[in-house]
Amino acid sequence: KWTHHFGVYAGLAGSLAALAAVAVGTAAIRSPRNRALFAAAVLFLLAITFTGSNGWWYVSSYGVPWWDKAPLIAGKGLSTLFLGLTGVALLVAVWFHYREPYRRPRPGNGFDRVASAPLTIAAALLVLFEIASLAKGAVGQYPAYSIAKSNIESLRGNPCALADEVLVETNTADSLLQPYDAAPADGLAGEVTAFTPDGVARDLTADAEETASGGANTVDTGGENKTTNTTGAGTGGGTTAEAGINGSSVALPFGLDPARTPVLGSYQEDEQRQAALTTHWYRLDQNADDLRADPAYRVLAITAAGRIKSVDADGVETYGQELRVEYGVREADGSVRVLGSVLPLDIGPAPSWRTLRVPLDRLPGEVNAVRLVAVDNDITQRQWLAVTPPRLPRLATLNSVVGSTDPVLLDWHVGLAFPCQRPFDHHDGVAEAPRWRILPDRVGSDASNAWQDDIGGGPLGWTELLLKAETVPSYLDHDWGRDWGSLERFTPYDPAAEPATIGVHVVTRPGTADDPPIRAR
Repeated sequence: KWTHHFGVYAGLAGSLAALAAVAVGTAAIRSPRNRALFAAAVLFLLAITFTGSNGWWYVSSYGVPWWDKAPLIAGKGLSTLFLGLTGVALLVAVWFHYREPYRRPRPGNGFDRVASAPLTIAAALLVLFEIASLAKGAVGQYPAYSIAKSNIESLRGNPCALADEVLVETNTADSLLQPYDAAPADGLAGEVTAFTPDGVARDLTADAEETASGGANTVDTGGENKTTNTTGAGTGGGTTAEAGINGSSVALPFGLDPARTPVLGSYQEDEQRQAALTTHWYRLDQNADDLRADPAYRVLAITAAGRIKSVDADGVETYGQELRVEYGVREADGSVRVLGSVLPLDIGPAPSWRTLRVPLDRLPGEVNAVRLVAVDNDITQRQWLAVTPPRLPRLATLNSVVGSTDPVLLDWHVGLAFPCQRPFDHHDGVAEAPRWRILPDRVGSDASNAWQDDIGGGPLGWTELLLKAETVPSYLDHDWGRDWGSLERFTPYDPAAEPATIGVHVVTRPGTADDPPIRAR
């Protein structure tokens, strides 16, 4: 990041830091008072340094302590500790100032050598703090992705980093669970109050969310920094001309087939009423233990929209209407013995269409039936929710789905995290049409969308004219609640269109040529 922000001055600053360390050594600062004053200055700089978060960019922050806030020990900020030590060092300097005329010469000892090198000690402590932070992140994340795990895997011959950790749905439209005692069209309509097939708002543009300044992702909600209201491809709502399986005209995301996917929602155009929904029981043909044994089936997914209550990994609750997944065992007589319920993970953004998820390892092994239970008691029009049937998608790594030969539009944030994917090519001034796009998390995609669009002169200016983008549901393995980013599949509007034939005419010109400027003929 130093080279990113400061360019060549980063190297000069490193040289100056080395000179400064020599200049303030014992040979240059012999007075104990001056050494104490310099130590106070270094401690004050440490106090300022630790008022910021222990922030690391994008995936580097995974599992790192205090990545979204200033470091704390026992509820007290480290910056406060260093500020207190600054005061102590100043008091020591005052004491030396008045004691210096009466101080007897004595040979130097180990303490003097340590006290004379505060800059070196501070730099060493910062390096150790950074190493310990990343080590803690690696241990805390394991077996999920971390920078340390990625580096170790690279040394073992697996260099594809995040592409081997992101799991992508390969059969979204075909992964819907089927109800036990109802037709597929009626599976959602078990016990229904004020939920309707068209109970979804037309505009599902994502809400702006609070974010920490400069962070790639955050749980800090105290600032005034907000994301933009950007919405993932295909998740922004709308209607279709032809009604779906249960009469819904709602446009579905993720390639879900309206002819097989019913929808029920609690949104109402006029007066919003309290609503409730309990679906029929859906079948898990294999029990959860069998499913866990197959690495292709790892998570129960629910495509949903609206503002839904959720609790993240830090225990922060997001207000919304309640949606729970009940699970149980269907007995031989057709009855279902309920074992419990779980709140699905929701990484947002609301109220757009998104994939809520329940990892299968959170369900008891004997489970073979699940159903959705939704309650919407908030009658304000902003508060509503809509659901489709639960799915059991077949997952594969992003690396196996996208591969290393398809041209990919890699947003600049994700380039180093996906070294095995091939960026789309440029040849003779003409860009290759990409087949995929890989985006970073919500905050990062805000930045990349801004400079890659048509206004910024970026590739989105022409991909949107040629290609339709559709978000593919994806997850970070072993870290299901993480917003790692997203994968979009590009489909040409005209699949039969042939690429243009590019003619190249080579002309050799001397360096001294003074012809008029280049212009089109």
